[in-house]
Amino acid sequence: MGQEQQQKAKGLIAVFTGNGKGKTTASLGLAFRALGHDHRVCIIQFIKGSWKYGELESAKKFAPLLDFHVMGRGFTWKSDDLEKDKKVALDAWQFARKVIEENQYSMVILDELTYLPHYKMIDEQEILAVLKSKPEELHVVITGRYASDELIELADLVTEMTEIKHPYRSGIKAQKGFEF
Repeated sequence: MGQEQQQKAKGLIAVFTGNGKGKTTASLGLAFRALGHDHRVCIIQFIKGSWKYGELESAKKFAPLLDFHVMGRGFTWKSDDLEKDKKVALDAWQFARKVIEENQYSMVILDELTYLPHYKMIDEQEILAVLKSKPEELHVVITGRYASDELIELADLVTEMTEIKHPYRSGIKAQKGFEF
């Protein structure tokens, strides 16, 4: 029998969007799966601030395969300085673009990226152009509400999270180890 030809992986673009909880969590599940195969993963968070939450503590245990970058200042709709947020978002996008172009990872997760074009912080056409020209084998995962029709069309996998029930509506506050 002849040698089996190993098929080169096709890098996928995945989008987790919608108003329900679980978008970042779904992307972290993909990261965890990739890390289990010794693939390098880079996570870039565009909106979340620097408060302490479980993902950051877990990330330390996966070094050097996992690089985790929190680039935001917090939620923009609670911002005290939108111009500063815009500058931080632009810097984060330039960093993400460089990470994608340098092609040092198997997977790059762009957590909450969809908020940047939605709030007019970055032109979506620039984001789409980078995604269209990404390295062929690189997986890119994008999370956040407000995924545009163009982003959805470009993606290979799109999942919309729909809230059916949330504990906050019953007066239960966010809990360590479950929501952060």
